[in-house]
Amino acid sequence: MFKANVGGLDRILRVIVGLGLIALVFVGPQTPWGWVGAVPLLTGLFGTCPLYTLLGIRTCRRR
Repeated sequence: MFKANVGGLDRILRVIVGLGLIALVFVGPQTPWGWVGAVPLLTGLFGTCPLYTLLGIRTCRRR
């Protein structure tokens, strides 16, 4: 459906940041804003970012 546009290091950082933000829902300030972490987590897991597509950014290698 979407072409991959998120590279390896970018994906790893997105997953770490996403998990960290989601952890804030359960530990720490416990605000619902931690669910914003689902966005970087999902884009990191799927390897595609809609915003990158709109801006023409690509951090993964071309095949």
